[in-house]
Amino acid sequence: MEMTRDIQYIGVNDHDIDLFEGQYIVPNGMAYNSYVILDDKIAVMDSVDAHFTTEWLSNLAAALNGRTPDYLVVQHMEPDHSGSIVAFMEAYPNAQVVSSVKAFGMMKQFFGTDFAGRQVVVKEGATLELGSHTLSFIGAPMVHWPEVIMTYDSTDKVLFSADGFGKFGALDVEEDWACEARRYYFGIVGKYGGPVQTVLKKAAKLDIQVICPLHGPVLSENLGYYLGLYNTWSSYQPESEGIFIAYTSVYGNTKKAAQLLAEKLREKGCPKVAIADLAREDMAEAVEDAFRYGTLVLATTTYNGDIFPFMRTFISTLVEHGYQNRKVALIENGSWALTAAKVMGQLLEGCKNLTIAENVVRIKSALNEESLAQLEALADELVK
Repeated sequence: MEMTRDIQYIGVNDHDIDLFEGQYIVPNGMAYNSYVILDDKIAVMDSVDAHFTTEWLSNLAAALNGRTPDYLVVQHMEPDHSGSIVAFMEAYPNAQVVSSVKAFGMMKQFFGTDFAGRQVVVKEGATLELGSHTLSFIGAPMVHWPEVIMTYDSTDKVLFSADGFGKFGALDVEEDWACEARRYYFGIVGKYGGPVQTVLKKAAKLDIQVICPLHGPVLSENLGYYLGLYNTWSSYQPESEGIFIAYTSVYGNTKKAAQLLAEKLREKGCPKVAIADLAREDMAEAVEDAFRYGTLVLATTTYNGDIFPFMRTFISTLVEHGYQNRKVALIENGSWALTAAKVMGQLLEGCKNLTIAENVVRIKSALNEESLAQLEALADELVK
């Protein structure tokens, strides 16, 4: 697949995978992207997962049309992108591998060799001349591993963005970009908003016409939309007006309260209300919605003097990923101990710049007049 006159796509689609990185549900599979720049000298941009080495090398050979590559540029060392490096180096013994110092250290860890004698070590600002194409390297540490580099081709104005601007889903499946890109970002990259902001500032100085990520489609139109979303996500600002209600419920009473609050919020004119049962819905989807909207409602039961396990996992994941700049409301339920709100509040102390709603809903076993009045007051507060 031709990206530009000299750049071809040689990646693969994975429909065998069920959980990406052992945890993210990917019903539409994954794409492992790789590209080849055909110039006086030939550069291959990253490899693919080891399960697809044969297919990838076949794609590469077809694109080369009898020529041999000079360089393999390794931007990121996660195995879904580095798994075929050894096979490439064996297939093309005269090729050199181009990467960062830290990446070569990881190659030694993964493969038992760092390809001494065949290394081209690059860092921020370094360039590689291919002929009519000049590649410039951009340091992108912690987006989302420490060894990451990105690459800019000034001739075709292409940014090879490593895992940045990636998404879940194979390329032979049609689906909306934003939903799966958002879930991908907050699940995998989201903790590292500061480093992403640094890279975005570097990118702002470049004339970028095409973005070639390591997952998901090549982006060549309306780039301001994608860059704008990444700026919003990485600065931890809400993307959309609305309220997300995340709940867990043992016997249905907390669920009833969460659903009733959602109805009241809609009746009072809230533009968007999303709701999720954390025990039954994809946790990564719930994390995505928590970051998408400006207000989060947490509803759970007291459980073993703590909170229900799925809620603890959810809050811990938000804290780990740098959740901030939001309003949070609490609903607790307890038959013989009301401690859930206190525990949730303590867990949220790890987040920055949260506003905790004044009205806390306290349910003793089931909704009654008192807790219904609290629910009404909370709804009024949230729609102000």
